[in-house]
Amino acid sequence: MERFAPAEAALKAGNRDEGIRLTAEELTRDPDAPARVYQNFTAMLIRHQMYEQAEHWAQLATDRYPRDMDLWNILGVTLRRLGRHADGLKALERAIKINPKSLTPQINRGNIFNDLKNPAAIDIFTKIIRQAPANAEHQRSLGRAYWYAGDLDKAEMRFNLAVKLKADYVDAWLDLSSLAADTKGAIETLPIIERAAAALPDNHKIRESKGVMLRRAGRNKEAELYFESLLTELGEQAWVHYQLGLTLSDFDRAKANVHFERAHELAPDNAEFQLALAESYSRTRVGDEAANLERAYQLLKPVVDKVGGGAGPVKVASDIFVRVADYDAADALGDFEHLGRLWASNGRHTALLSHLARVRTSQDRDELVHQHRIWGELMEAVVARRPLTYTAPRAPNGKIRVGFMSSDLRAHPVAYFSLPLFEHYDRDKFEVYCYSYYTGQEDPTQKRIAGMVEGFRWNPEINDRDAAQVIANDQLDMLIELGGSTHMNKITVMAYKPAPIQASWLGYPHSAGLKAIDYLIVDPFMLPEREGLLIEKPLVLPHGWFALSAGAFNERVAVQNPAPVARNGYVTFGTANNPYKYSRDMVRTWAKVVAQVPNSQFMFVRPEGGSESFRNNLAAIFAEEGVSADRLRFEAVRGAHLPFYNEMDISLDSFPQTGGTTTCESLWMGVPVITLVGETLFERLSYSSLMNGGLPELCARDTEGYIAAAVKLGTDPDRIVELRAGLRERMRASPIGQTTQFAHDFFGLVEKAVKEKA
Repeated sequence: MERFAPAEAALKAGNRDEGIRLTAEELTRDPDAPARVYQNFTAMLIRHQMYEQAEHWAQLATDRYPRDMDLWNILGVTLRRLGRHADGLKALERAIKINPKSLTPQINRGNIFNDLKNPAAIDIFTKIIRQAPANAEHQRSLGRAYWYAGDLDKAEMRFNLAVKLKADYVDAWLDLSSLAADTKGAIETLPIIERAAAALPDNHKIRESKGVMLRRAGRNKEAELYFESLLTELGEQAWVHYQLGLTLSDFDRAKANVHFERAHELAPDNAEFQLALAESYSRTRVGDEAANLERAYQLLKPVVDKVGGGAGPVKVASDIFVRVADYDAADALGDFEHLGRLWASNGRHTALLSHLARVRTSQDRDELVHQHRIWGELMEAVVARRPLTYTAPRAPNGKIRVGFMSSDLRAHPVAYFSLPLFEHYDRDKFEVYCYSYYTGQEDPTQKRIAGMVEGFRWNPEINDRDAAQVIANDQLDMLIELGGSTHMNKITVMAYKPAPIQASWLGYPHSAGLKAIDYLIVDPFMLPEREGLLIEKPLVLPHGWFALSAGAFNERVAVQNPAPVARNGYVTFGTANNPYKYSRDMVRTWAKVVAQVPNSQFMFVRPEGGSESFRNNLAAIFAEEGVSADRLRFEAVRGAHLPFYNEMDISLDSFPQTGGTTTCESLWMGVPVITLVGETLFERLSYSSLMNGGLPELCARDTEGYIAAAVKLGTDPDRIVELRAGLRERMRASPIGQTTQFAHDFFGLVEKAVKEKA
């Protein structure tokens, strides 16, 4: 049609935006254009990933041509790409009704069911294959349907058939290798990748997958050398630099950034590479950390709408937005249920840790337990494919063999909390083994712990299954994990059940989600208020949840008396809690406290304080409550934060996820903590410390009580001075300071659990 000729000419000349503009203008002027114009236009929009525009024009087209099968099919594909699966299925069903003999809408309908991991896809693709048995793509789709349904042998058979029918079918090779990695292990997958490389010697996805499998196997150094060899062979390739960055990110962040930067330079329009660069800068602790965070935020904003709604990209975006207190952008990523289930169903346990702070209602708390079980069931299915081997029971020697698994048994708060157990266990009754996957250098604390226990297994480059086998070979009576899913820890090891009794303690303030973990160790104050908020059975210590070793109780930083209010004439509230625990409502509550205490100030002692966006976003919330920016103070420090407690009168705890280490540090430095006590474990960490310290008046049960307690203390400078003068000795005298008693109580629980199992 002549009137569309300028648009077609622009598109042929490579001027996509101009061609789209001219076509849209012409269709707006003449919506009665033939159906094929709409078909071609919307299909082109889909090819260019302009899904919102494609949906707009496809909806208009189906309204105008309701009997056109191709338009309904295109609308269904568009809605699938937008993640609106239910609407997409309705559109495709309309297309099938118009022409039941056409395979195209049936294939797209099966693809949606595969997206949803719905076994209905099996029946759809089985029928399609009867009509086209030599079609490799259909064989692959049926293989994926079997995979999602858990029928792995049939899935493998279909993938093998797909690559036999089409030797250069990259996606089928990748599916075959991924399935093998899940069922047999990453290293066992390498022969498949070599077969794929023989069929596709120049395909970068196949070459890339070899390095990825080496990395998944825990052989990071081999992966690094492999990708470096590809740079030598292929020259400057953006994807190789990207993979090198991923390989190095846990070991050498500065070097990883160099490769991520180069990938971004070589492919500036690649949103995935830009997102990886943003994430890496957000995790970079060397140099100017606040500047790194600000760079990450500015890199993220232009691509957040281009990287899709997958679990990985959404987690990266959420982490950065929350860290700079851009709560509007964080909220736009999805609601509590959607995000939690997205992360859980994709194995993103680390994302669930930061999700704790998003809880608002009792329904959210129940939903959070469910989300952890989604993750747990996923991991249980994975480990069932590669069970451990068990040797004959060890010869009894009258001792109970206990294992502690954590990569933080080094100069880290976890070590300071757990050291009393290694210092004071009864060596006539117990043997202790430790398991670490720390990727850094051995420090004096790790060396000291290794010298205290019977065995210290340190395996920086080991995969989860092999790590579990190492533990099983030690034939423990009980294994206790201390790390949760925090950096360099391996919570999935517990799913393999390498010990007959397993427990969690210290590292993760919620049920991890695995039924293979029998117990969660708590104290009476941390125990949730109602059943159903723990998956494991609670093992309840008689006093405190922990005791602080001399490494934490030290005099390196003295408490300066009197309290700052006596020196300044005004009260300084503050926090050193991590911003992943913040929310808009929580910050607003802090602002209300400051607003009600005349002339008071609020101090953020966090490395993020050097970020302009962090400061501006928080200042805006305080301003809404009448607190001007000049009453806010930002100290951008990491690690050297203890001296700043000498300039803080009252610490306002984060909620619903409360402080752990931070609360202890605050009390040790003479700064009382106001906390809000909630229903479940992560809402009761500070409550435990304060109650063990004999400070119930600092514990509130709702936000009104929290504000009232903070304002009451904030307007009583004499009480602030009194508390400051005695808090350190109070901590020493409390159960938190009784390391020998704590170790006795802890191992008493272990002994009881082991004997009950026997």
